[in-house]
Amino acid sequence: MAVKKVTGPASYFPSIEKKYGKPIEHWMKELKKVSKLAHMEQVAHLKEKFEMGHGHANALVAHFRSKNGL
Repeated sequence: MAVKKVTGPASYFPSIEKKYGKPIEHWMKELKKVSKLAHMEQVAHLKEKFEMGHGHANALVAHFRSKNGL
């Protein structure tokens, strides 16, 4: 049985967890706190508060918004 390759924003998750030392669920909880902000405002929040790179922040926000119908 072939393993399905992870694509899209979730493909960043292993490197996000490794670099920032927190599980993805941690970042989903952080984004829930600012869920009323627009996409790029949420990206800016992660970049400013946690010194996260743009690509990682954008991947987390895209995943969060998709899973929450935003």
